[in-house]
Amino acid sequence: MYAIIKHGGKQYKVSVGDELKLDSFEAEKKAIVELSEVLAVNDKELKVGAPFVAGAKVILEVINHGKDKKIIIYKKRRRKDSKLKRGFRRQFTRVVVKEIKI
Repeated sequence: MYAIIKHGGKQYKVSVGDELKLDSFEAEKKAIVELSEVLAVNDKELKVGAPFVAGAKVILEVINHGKDKKIIIYKKRRRKDSKLKRGFRRQFTRVVVKEIKI
């Protein structure tokens, strides 16, 4: 059984026991979070929502919060010694999928 969920403008294919890095959101460690934005569920038969599957929920447990590795953005232009260097670290919330309800 798997489900396709939407969170933070991105879509994820999840099944029970999967560990995900979602965009950071407010929740404490070991908190239970329910996502009702389920786009599709496959339980021997594919159910696709329009846009969401009615009554379907994915239950997540928050493991921790953190930051990813730094990504360096470097732009150099040919003339006038013009260059730009910036870094970016994405903040995430690590969760584990506990249950998929239909």
